[in-house]
Amino acid sequence: MTRLQSFVGGSWREGGRPSRDLNPARPSETVAEVMQTDASVAADAVAAAHAAVAGWRATPAPGRGDILRKAADLLEARAADVGRDLTREEGKTLAEGIGETRRAVQILRYYAAQTLEPDGETYPSHSANTFLYARREPVGVVSAITPWNFPIAIPAWKIAPALAYGNSVVWKPAELVPLTAVHLVQALVDAGLPDGVLNLVIGKGSEVGDVLVTHDAVQAITFTGSNAVGRALQRKAIERGKKVQLELGGKNPAVVLDDADLDLAAEQVARGAFLSAGQKCTATSRVIVEAAVLQPFQERLAALAETWKLGDPLEADTRVGPLVSADQLQSVTDYLDIARQEGGRALAGGSRPDHLGDGYYIKPTVLTDVGPESRVVREEIFGPVAAVLSAGSYDEAVALANDTRYGLCASVFTNDLTRALRFADDIHAGVVKINQESAGLEFHVPFGGMQESSSGSREQGKAAREFFTQWKTVYMDRLP
Repeated sequence: MTRLQSFVGGSWREGGRPSRDLNPARPSETVAEVMQTDASVAADAVAAAHAAVAGWRATPAPGRGDILRKAADLLEARAADVGRDLTREEGKTLAEGIGETRRAVQILRYYAAQTLEPDGETYPSHSANTFLYARREPVGVVSAITPWNFPIAIPAWKIAPALAYGNSVVWKPAELVPLTAVHLVQALVDAGLPDGVLNLVIGKGSEVGDVLVTHDAVQAITFTGSNAVGRALQRKAIERGKKVQLELGGKNPAVVLDDADLDLAAEQVARGAFLSAGQKCTATSRVIVEAAVLQPFQERLAALAETWKLGDPLEADTRVGPLVSADQLQSVTDYLDIARQEGGRALAGGSRPDHLGDGYYIKPTVLTDVGPESRVVREEIFGPVAAVLSAGSYDEAVALANDTRYGLCASVFTNDLTRALRFADDIHAGVVKINQESAGLEFHVPFGGMQESSSGSREQGKAAREFFTQWKTVYMDRLP
């Protein structure tokens, strides 16, 4: 049995409180034993990152890129094993687990290449004697706090740019996915990352989180997770003058207009709503359909929900795996009860399956007869549940889509180019998809939300440099 430990200053730390990493498809199966650490070890991790940051910053950027590139090669060679372990502890299908691991490989390679990009600019000065330039420098020690739903891709798109731009990192992964975290750390360590530049803290947020947010040596915090935790973290960090980046929840709409290809729309909405068991901040959870095509669209979406195989995520033909934990199962089940209490009706799914034992499974669900004020329409469910609403016109559809406190992703399905481009202008979301599912991101473009989905900054692509670096402007006069 694998025993997982925190990694601090180049060493795996002994001790801690034992716990078990469970397989959500078979909760009686222990994937790994885990040693949960405490605030003192978190403080040691910050101290190790602080001690290492000067040397890492002084390492020529192309040299930092070489290490990221080698880590990518190692992770690529291990992708099948890493993806399998990801599936066993998180529950997404094996194809999704391996695919996510390969996405982390791509992200590492992308930021390895970014270390060869210009790191500053020169400016004309009003003085003939002055050489004026500005350059970007690392912020210092970065705390990265990541969720369980993308246990290697999200950490990669935080850690890779942080390291590429010369920062050191203290990383706290979600408690449910420690094995995947260890795989990513091991690849970077095996690639030659110096001691202390990346530190892994495995522990409960309630016990180690304050250290990672409030410690004097931490300059920046990047967080993906729930709104409640993220906003509480933000308040503590801002009070201490720290830089904060938040990516939070979503209640993402897909708008199906009356001229849409309904087969395409149903397939893409199903992908957005049901893949990864709907456990994505970018998942499609509201489907707003023009009334003229409501019935045929609902029939197509319900048919896909009924026919996509729900089951063991390690089996090749499984399309939808289990939810990640018993708590998540209870939460989604509660929302299905709320939908029924509010007059909603399940066209497909709406319950647990009878044939999959004690795994944390929920059938892919299509809800109808729910109003715009229903809790299942307004609150993030984080399960394989799509609520369908009817709209009488384009304008009503957009108004319903924008009627949310979130603003992460949105999709529209139409064959009318004018309406597609108008939707891209009208919708309040950081990511807009046209004839595509709301989920699914490319790693070289900015990602982030509006309103309560984000703190306003953007991740991935060159946009990541804005958070992980700061400008320094230099005025240099000639000597007499």
